[in-house]
Amino acid sequence: RRVACFLKAVMDEVEESEIRARIAALEEEHRDLDQMIARVSESAPFDQLQLIRMKKRKLAIKDQMARLNGFLLPDIIA
Repeated sequence: RRVACFLKAVMDEVEESEIRARIAALEEEHRDLDQMIARVSESAPFDQLQLIRMKKRKLAIKDQMARLNGFLLPDIIA
């Protein structure tokens, strides 16, 4: 029983570190997209379709980060 609890704790730590690593990668991609969007919108004329695609991707990344952050929060029992 102790071994099972220990293994679960280790697995939880590994899973948590993987989630945190994924969030960090997504944050970096989100920042990069933000910079690209700023550069594209500064230059005239700019490709409206490309800009829309980048903004949609940026939003999708933000949603993924929120979902992954949700996994890191402990369940609150009311």
